[in-house]
Amino acid sequence: MRVAVVHDWLYVVGGAERVLCEILQCYPQADVFSLFDVLTPRDRAFIGIDHTTTSFLQKAPFIGTHHRWYLPLMPLAIEQFDLSSYDLVISSSFATAKGVLTGPDQIHISYVHSPMRYAWDMQHAYLRDNGFTSGIKGVVARGLLHYMRLWDTRTADGPDVLIANSQFVARRIKKIYGRDSQVIYPPVSLGQCGDVTRRSYFVTASRLVPYKNVDAIVEAFAELKDLRLIVAGDGPDAARLRKSATANVAFEGFVSDERLRYLMASSRAFIFGAEEDFGIVVVEAMSEGAPVLALNRGGARETVSAETSRSGMFFANATPGEIADCIRSFIEQEDQFSRADCRKQAQKFSAERFRREFKDLVDRTIEHRGRGADMNWAPTWPMTI
Repeated sequence: MRVAVVHDWLYVVGGAERVLCEILQCYPQADVFSLFDVLTPRDRAFIGIDHTTTSFLQKAPFIGTHHRWYLPLMPLAIEQFDLSSYDLVISSSFATAKGVLTGPDQIHISYVHSPMRYAWDMQHAYLRDNGFTSGIKGVVARGLLHYMRLWDTRTADGPDVLIANSQFVARRIKKIYGRDSQVIYPPVSLGQCGDVTRRSYFVTASRLVPYKNVDAIVEAFAELKDLRLIVAGDGPDAARLRKSATANVAFEGFVSDERLRYLMASSRAFIFGAEEDFGIVVVEAMSEGAPVLALNRGGARETVSAETSRSGMFFANATPGEIADCIRSFIEQEDQFSRADCRKQAQKFSAERFRREFKDLVDRTIEHRGRGADMNWAPTWPMTI
């Protein structure tokens, strides 16, 4: 059986690329296709890629740093891949990969990290954060996003089976595409630090952009001046956040994975204020034994346990006051949280579990096709989580 794996683009190693890595662990003989690939040899080796077939966008100017300039061309580019010689096509899609062209005798399984959020329910936030709310740029941006929605909807029926990376994304898929999907949670690299000494600080880590709500976390510590916060990460909001922060907030900028893991393991708790589709960093923090204080929306509701064997707590809204109240409540109950419970919760999202569930779904799909059954179906076997 010839296998093709299609990934939107390759320029950093993030959560989607870690999923790609595990898919290639399941199908090491697969050929990899991507709109463009500007990874370093080290990153490519980490994922397990020997060679990538890329589109005409590979030679576009500044593709490695300004790929969003080429968003209007991406639907056309993804449709130019000739996959007709493959029996099984697996797309790893957070933008356009699910739109590859396949025939009626091919099986196409799409792992959907999320429908394009900037084109759907987060359009208004995207336009606002990028200064596209008015003027000619606003008109052009709205027209482009409208076109992307039409194309995204049209190609949603292409895959035989859709996989969502969380129940939250499965609901988005149902609402946007009108299709059912099977949930297989992403793989997470589990704890590395062991039982390091707990320090007195709290930690948050993310890209410093508006929708991550790091500003609300920083402002919360203006109310908690006897507590310390360390912010790991960099981004467009970094200078503004540093300027507004009180003296009990320290910024470390971009940190290595090893340093981030140490900060998590040695913190009193990890604070997460974004509404994410899954939120791998939350599970990484729990795997290092850190309780998580998270916004009660999105994927965090599925990964953090706030009941028995508690691994964290929630705040309803990402406002400084509610975050500060959650931190105070956590401090009152801090002795009820253990490293063991946090790590036990994180174990549910291991790479081994991902590979087992992903391979099982593909095998069942192939078996279903082998019986000559209609491929318009949604698998319903029990999940392990």
